[in-house]
Amino acid sequence: MTEAATRAPMTVEQADRPPRSQWLDVWDQFKTHKGALLGAAVFISILLFVIIGPLVWTTDPGYANLRMRNRPPSLEFPFGTDQLGRDLFARMMAGGKVSIAVGMTAMLIAVSLGTLIGVTAGFFRSMDGILMRLTDLFLALPLLPLLLVMVMLFREPLSATMGPEAGIFMLMVISIGATSWMQTARIVRGEVLALKEREFVLAARSIGAPPVRMILRHILPNTLSPIMVAAALGIAGAIIVESALSFLGLGFPPDFPTWGRLLFDAVDQLQLYPNRVMLPGIAISLTVLSVNYIGDGLRDALDPRIRGR
Repeated sequence: MTEAATRAPMTVEQADRPPRSQWLDVWDQFKTHKGALLGAAVFISILLFVIIGPLVWTTDPGYANLRMRNRPPSLEFPFGTDQLGRDLFARMMAGGKVSIAVGMTAMLIAVSLGTLIGVTAGFFRSMDGILMRLTDLFLALPLLPLLLVMVMLFREPLSATMGPEAGIFMLMVISIGATSWMQTARIVRGEVLALKEREFVLAARSIGAPPVRMILRHILPNTLSPIMVAAALGIAGAIIVESALSFLGLGFPPDFPTWGRLLFDAVDQLQLYPNRVMLPGIAISLTVLSVNYIGDGLRDALDPRIRGR
């Protein structure tokens, strides 16, 4: 009797306690992944470098001073200068802003398109065959040659219509996003095929819920985990593709720096000034690695089967 009486207040206290947020559970699981925490710290540092840095270091990245060309690193030029006397420190910040902006925008396009196709194919059986054969067709196409053809065909019209910088930016993000959605579509389709046979979806269908409401209310929230992981990994993939195109000389114009363009400009003088290749290469590698570790941590944190361990 005494033991039951002492348990009762604890039960009532637990019942009155507000429910714990699911995102707090996700954060608690994410914190246990040391690599993900380190990746998040590195990625946030890179974001601060490319966003806040230009507000502090106000040197124009496009300003050329031939009298200051090929200077070694110093207090005036922390990363030195290039063959035209431009400040490499300012160009690294400007190039990082462009590369990360391209990666995030292309990721949003790819994830949105892949989620739409994956949900439609998984939920509506009549559309499954058509959309999955379209996905297989895009997967069979060689990515880099396809991107090169798209750049060669649409570079001049978009540059003439929107200007060199805005036109190339739109071409890059649309080209990369339109050729990177297939993995997301296949992952989301598999999740939807499993979810639509679950009891809560069958209950919603039995009470006459329309398909759009079932997708938005029940299907999409439960596919958030693979979508967020695909988004994190998509940023890294888009940055690599943009850097590859800029390295081949088919990206942004020379006076509009990106990390890939800095690599392209430095290749000719690799033996004389190896730091000009190492700096953007290290920046690209750190960004890609940090985003991959963040995606790995998000995968574990958003999986309810792992979160409770």
